Amino acid sequence: MSDPVTACVYGAPPPALATAPAGAQQVSPLVPGAEPIEALAPASLSAAVIAAPPGTLERRYALALALRALQPGGALTALAPKEKGGSRLRKELEAFGCKVEEEGRQHQRICYAVRPETPEGLAAAIAAGGLQRLGDNGLWTQPGVFSWDRDDAGSQLLIAALPALSGKVADLGCGIGVLASALLASPKVKRLELVDLDRRALEAARRNVEDPRVAFHWADARSGPDLTDLDFVVMNPPFHDSGQEDKALGQAFIRRARQMLRKGGTLWLVANRHLPYETVLGEQFSRVAPKSEGKGFKIYEART
Repeated sequence: MSDPVTACVYGAPPPALATAPAGAQQVSPLVPGAEPIEALAPASLSAAVIAAPPGTLERRYALALALRALQPGGALTALAPKEKGGSRLRKELEAFGCKVEEEGRQHQRICYAVRPETPEGLAAAIAAGGLQRLGDNGLWTQPGVFSWDRDDAGSQLLIAALPALSGKVADLGCGIGVLASALLASPKVKRLELVDLDRRALEAARRNVEDPRVAFHWADARSGPDLTDLDFVVMNPPFHDSGQEDKALGQAFIRRARQMLRKGGTLWLVANRHLPYETVLGEQFSRVAPKSEGKGFKIYEART
């Protein structure tokens, strides 16, 4: 019988700045297979280490859930780059009733706190940062998910350009299911594979896209899941990693799409206009055609 989990780690704190206790359970929604932080039993942990996310609602949500899971007197270490929420960490923890010690190293703010007997405001922070339905479009979403509180212009441009698809289709980086809803309007779509690295996005998509033709995959699209012989792949790929622009991300998505498609299959891609995807598209596909452009985005159809 395995030992009970007594600590958790959220994300990937730099080892030189914060070390998670041995056996700490990973609880980040961006690590496929990790335990949901929401599932941690109240007052069950002795320690938590949080690489705090940059968004205010998302960050306070993670901190509140960690404090809820800690036993009174349990140790919380939270850190973030100063310009990406680190400068606010101390005040946010103090607002929960914590006494905080703080230091700065390597452009990060590191806060050390102890879970008080009765933290303040946890329920409100958890409600504000949790899964919710927005009134504007009626879709389920959550702070921290891509374009969580607004329509993404690139996705809308792609929806307007797409023909009615058919057969087996995948949406890589599906988010909360905005593209999926448009794709499923075609009765000729027999199967739709939705892939995203963010567990929260998939949980929202499950509510937004209720259709027996859909399968959900919590995975990094660059390496999984093992999908082949698809007729179409659509995507609005990410181009930031840990807050920094990374053009290689979208290029890796393009290569992965090619591996998934059957001979004669087609990729539909929307991307920011400045991103250099033309070369990799030309290397991977036999025919590449620009289909639309506007609002800072470009759309390509690429055939194997």
